[in-house]
Amino acid sequence: MSEKPIYVTQPQLPPLEDLIPYLEQIWENRVLTNRGPFHNQFEQALAEYLGLEHLSLFTNGTIALVTALQALRIRGEVITSPYSFVATAHSLLWNGIQPVFVDIDPKTMNLDPTKIEAAITPETTAILPVHCYGNPCDVDAIEEIADNYNLKVVYDGAHAFGVQCHCGSVLKHGDLSVLSFHATKVFNTFEGGAIVCPDAKTKQHIDRLKNFGFVGETTVVASGINGKMHEFSAALGLLQLEHIDAAIARRREIDAAYREQLAAVPGITCPTRAGQQVDNYAYFPILVGPEYPLERDAIYEKLKEHGIHGRRYFYPLISQFPMYRGLPSARPDNLPVATEVAEQVICLPIYPDLSAADVERITGLLRDYAQEPQRSEAS
Repeated sequence: MSEKPIYVTQPQLPPLEDLIPYLEQIWENRVLTNRGPFHNQFEQALAEYLGLEHLSLFTNGTIALVTALQALRIRGEVITSPYSFVATAHSLLWNGIQPVFVDIDPKTMNLDPTKIEAAITPETTAILPVHCYGNPCDVDAIEEIADNYNLKVVYDGAHAFGVQCHCGSVLKHGDLSVLSFHATKVFNTFEGGAIVCPDAKTKQHIDRLKNFGFVGETTVVASGINGKMHEFSAALGLLQLEHIDAAIARRREIDAAYREQLAAVPGITCPTRAGQQVDNYAYFPILVGPEYPLERDAIYEKLKEHGIHGRRYFYPLISQFPMYRGLPSARPDNLPVATEVAEQVICLPIYPDLSAADVERITGLLRDYAQEPQRSEAS
């Protein structure tokens, strides 16, 4: 077993000594939240880095999702993916909205646009797609459907930091896009998130919603929430921007090494890209097919015995959790691709400090397991 466990990710942090001057300024200013100086600096710097005009910082991505749905006054039914982290659908329930699950594309693992129209009813008001693993959704097809049926589109872009598609930042698409800066993400601020806004008026509305609905000292115009990012996370975000390009470059190297070393292993598929012009290499999923001697869960457990902790992202499907599985759209026969992918996927460790030797050890184990006796059809 490895001397030190290897997890699916490890938070990327800047040198501690570089953070100290930021902390000293916070202590000197005595401004901890409510649009402090670091908050404003980070909001502007982040928008510039991502090539965006307007965004609003949040305390985390889930509160940002909940608020985005509130901002657009979405109600009724919303079409979304079952193949995501559960916060995607939870944000709908918290707004009293019924999720309608639609199957995914087998190559991109994103919402399959060809399945969306059949799920639209008179109660449908929006589409909530996910850029899964940072792979851009088919934004043009989704936009065409939304326009034809007068639907709003909110993108869950939790995985899509810095990703660019055929027309620039993928975050520019939809009525709103939501980012997460959770500790597990490519870019983190300990906890944090943002809503990408199409214009200054929308940003002003969202800024008010995340601050209880206040527009002045004594005036409240909406039933808002406390979703503000505090100064520590904003300061860390400013510093993280200095290191993010190097972090993504190292992720690219790890991604390439995995693909090269697993290319000849029967039954192991490394999903292809979804056409992004700029990737962030947020995750490295593999699919364990029937040609591989071991089933996915057996590999998962064997790797853990060697101190290697992959994750079955995303298993089980959101639609299989108790609060969702009673919905008609949650039936497995309605979601055959998502159901199959969820049973086959393992995300292997990927983060900038993962060594080449550790990558070789992980792929070496997968190559070794491929030499074991073939599983029986009954298994």
